[in-house]
Amino acid sequence: MSTRSYAIGDIHGHPEKLRAAHDLIAADRIREGDATSPVIHLGDLTDRGPDSRGVIEILIDGIGNGAPWIVILGNHDRMFRNFLDDPDWHDPCLREDLGWLNPRLGGDTTLESYGVAPVEGRDLYEVHREAVEKVPRAHRDFLAALPLFHARGEALFVHAGLRPGVALSAQTEDDLVWIRKGWLEDTRDHGPLVVHGHTALECPRHFGNRVDLDGGAAYGRPLAAAVIEGREIWLLTPEGRVPLRPEPDA
Repeated sequence: MSTRSYAIGDIHGHPEKLRAAHDLIAADRIREGDATSPVIHLGDLTDRGPDSRGVIEILIDGIGNGAPWIVILGNHDRMFRNFLDDPDWHDPCLREDLGWLNPRLGGDTTLESYGVAPVEGRDLYEVHREAVEKVPRAHRDFLAALPLFHARGEALFVHAGLRPGVALSAQTEDDLVWIRKGWLEDTRDHGPLVVHGHTALECPRHFGNRVDLDGGAAYGRPLAAAVIEGREIWLLTPEGRVPLRPEPDA
């Protein structure tokens, strides 16, 4: 039985890039005669890009129409979800003086994609009331149901990474959606090949024990799409598969 999986990196409000990534996967499916292998979206659907609403609509519609898609919670998706639930909630992994609506994080552009008036200079609770009115309940329910990870075959898919040396069952949500320190520099074998996003690079890279598929779609670069078979991984391009091999000095 095949455990082929497809994976897509951090989308950050770019539906046109998401469609392009799905097109690359569709082409690989045709070449491989594969209509059923899942596509795992690694989180950060929202923020920074111009149309977070459009991204979520694509994913809800695709899953509703039977597409074998899995969507993992990212830290930006968590901030969006929790802001709608409680405007006073502050992500414990953020500096006290930095909130989700700050342009550095991009919550302002996410709300504007739903038709919320520009947030700069406005009262927080006024923004929250308008957001609750304009973000569809179906979108909130979708975000609330997103899993923190997905295991398949020899790969583990997660947004940010793992706390090294901690059993998967004991990992915290904060680490799974936010971790960098203590994770990115760790070279030990984590068991499965960990496929993640969250830390933007110039292009996806394979570090031997983990693969980072956040190629910086939020910063003008393409959205990475990949196929994983066992512990082997290929990036998908218009010309076909390109092997993504472990870097010996990474």
